[in-house]
Amino acid sequence: MRRLRELASSREILANLVRKEVKVKYKSSVLGALWSMLNPVLYLAVFTLVFSVVLRNDIRDFPVYLLSGLLAWNLFSTSLSLASRSVVDNANLVTKVYFPREILPLSSVGTALVDFGLQALVLVAFMVTSGYDFTRIDLLLLPLSMFALLAFTSALGMWVAGLNVRYRDTQHLLNLSLLAWFWVTPIVYPSGFVYTELSSREFLGIRLFDLYLANPMASVVMGFQRALYGTVSYPVEGGREVFVLAPVSLGWLALLIGGVAVGSLLLLFLAWRTFFHLSGDFAEEL
Repeated sequence: MRRLRELASSREILANLVRKEVKVKYKSSVLGALWSMLNPVLYLAVFTLVFSVVLRNDIRDFPVYLLSGLLAWNLFSTSLSLASRSVVDNANLVTKVYFPREILPLSSVGTALVDFGLQALVLVAFMVTSGYDFTRIDLLLLPLSMFALLAFTSALGMWVAGLNVRYRDTQHLLNLSLLAWFWVTPIVYPSGFVYTELSSREFLGIRLFDLYLANPMASVVMGFQRALYGTVSYPVEGGREVFVLAPVSLGWLALLIGGVAVGSLLLLFLAWRTFFHLSGDFAEEL
């Protein structure tokens, strides 16, 4: 609790670090913050071409489905990439000025949140201009999913930030891990397909779909998609029903994401303690 109060009293330092990171990111850039908005647009163009023309998946309103998952993933991956180098890149501050070192990885999450807000504008603008209805009760999942995402991201951010000071290979291993992690998270392919294929199969008496949900980002992304995209299934020719999202109840999904949030808070506590112990050697390591 003392440490929390110290962090709260240093919130101006956190805000200044976020402001500095954003300014450095877009310094001498003609388009500035528009680059963050172009990121999801480029993803959308590439994956729409691949999955609507080359490898047809016929997901209705695919741009909304894709951007809903990308919102969560980009916040997660950008935060971790920045956090892994947050202490190393601010070595001059760490060795000369005292402040709670946890602020450094947390400022990376804050910087990624700025991009998240800009990218969310792209999604909202697309949904409004295309007339897509997103005013459903499912939207209530968004705050819970956002909380779980921030807790999980902050926990891993502190962990990789501390480890990267001592083991510089951490940042490279992280980049490879994020690449693999992206493809085991239902962003560009439908979680409904995963549910259909894995629910009937077991490994050591455990459903493969339940093992798939051991990936916390899968649950978080499913929450974002259910809140913003919302279309669980739709009928096609021949009386067949295509599942885009996993056909689970809103309450079940809320409990799942709530479990991720609670687990992430516990992980955040453990990561925070690990970071605090590692921070004692930062000056020597840097």
